[in-house]
Amino acid sequence: MRRLRVDQDIRSMSEFRSGIASFIKQVHDTKRPLIITQHGKGAAVLLDVAEYETMQEKIELLKDIQTSLEQLENGEGFTHEDAKSQIINRVIR
Repeated sequence: MRRLRVDQDIRSMSEFRSGIASFIKQVHDTKRPLIITQHGKGAAVLLDVAEYETMQEKIELLKDIQTSLEQLENGEGFTHEDAKSQIINRVIR
């Protein structure tokens, strides 16, 4: 996802309502999120679908890494050599 541009990517709810189609096109074309405000405070974020899916994949990967780190801290992991040996043994069979 590209970096937010404050001057272009923050709009009020009334602006958004009056130009929904153009804002959806902007998000799709720029790959930047659009922040929608209500009463001067952030109310919602509009994202391109592909950018949202990429974010979800990154979050899942980070969760997997965190789980792996926790398993290693709890002594549930394998050394690199042990893992390599197990894989080689499975391939050879």
